[in-house]
Amino acid sequence: MDPRAWLKAAVLMCLLVFCSGRELKTKHSPIYDPSLARTLAEYTSAVYTSDLTQLFTWTCERCGDLTEGFEVIELIVDVKNCLQAYVGFARGMNAVIVVFRGTQENSIQNWIEDLFWKQLDLDYPGMPEAKVHSGFYSAYHNTTLRDGVVRGIQKTREVYGKIPVMVTGHSMGGAMASFCALDLVINYGLKDVTLMTFGQPRIGNAVFASNFKRHLPNAIRVTNAHDIVPHLPPYYQYFPHKTYHHFPREVWVHNIGLGSLVYPVEEICDGSGEDPTCSRSVSGNSVRDHIHYLGISMHAESWGSCRIVTHDETLQYKMDPAGNIVLSKQPGLSVHQQHSAQ
Repeated sequence: MDPRAWLKAAVLMCLLVFCSGRELKTKHSPIYDPSLARTLAEYTSAVYTSDLTQLFTWTCERCGDLTEGFEVIELIVDVKNCLQAYVGFARGMNAVIVVFRGTQENSIQNWIEDLFWKQLDLDYPGMPEAKVHSGFYSAYHNTTLRDGVVRGIQKTREVYGKIPVMVTGHSMGGAMASFCALDLVINYGLKDVTLMTFGQPRIGNAVFASNFKRHLPNAIRVTNAHDIVPHLPPYYQYFPHKTYHHFPREVWVHNIGLGSLVYPVEEICDGSGEDPTCSRSVSGNSVRDHIHYLGISMHAESWGSCRIVTHDETLQYKMDPAGNIVLSKQPGLSVHQQHSAQ
């Protein structure tokens, strides 16, 4: 073998050993499960499906592979605020899955620009000195999403038992997923809640991050290469009490190697939430890295603003006076079985 090739191989092996050495573990199980991450990434990708019928009946192009056989119980669309979430039962995992949609692709650039200037402006209830981003907090707590999500979780667990709840989301959906997971633990007393988000922004200050870690010690934030969104709103290290601060734990997905000898790694970062050797070690300047995670597309199928499409005349849904839509069914029944029973 050429000496340069040997050198490249040796450097790559050293890098892999270094990164694998940081894969910390709890007493009972690994902090990060790569196969679970890919499964939840597929669930998160599916929420960007524009056709609600295909999403609700789990027949969309993205509704397969690792998520095949999933049963949607509740699908909530807040039309006014262009927000969406769904809740359902994953039989193979024996868990409730809750997924929040992120920002539509055609508005990402404007949203990113707004995040550069967004200040901490809301006191989180019951946490002295903890401040959060009011927009992200309100998107979950002050819209139709919260009631619909909680109702979907309760319905699913009434039928399938007190099974674990896994909450996920991408981009702004990750921010809402984080507030949802914390809400389920603090206000609803759920004990077995898993949170894993993809490309989420910062949502609160260091005091909030510390409290968040106490309630959800095994939460995971997956970040990708140079994704711009996890760098926002900005973190100012010289103003630790006033600045935004990520909660732990980050898993940074990036490539290592030399030349053509490149290897992707999923690096488990330290418990600070702001590990300077992970995504903060590079510039956050890529929108492309924001809309692709673990090789899975995380962008909307259409450029329409909160576009809603349904084809099935038997699809039953409720619409409130504000035009918000909730598609709902009883667990264990297909859409057509439920329609026949009504």
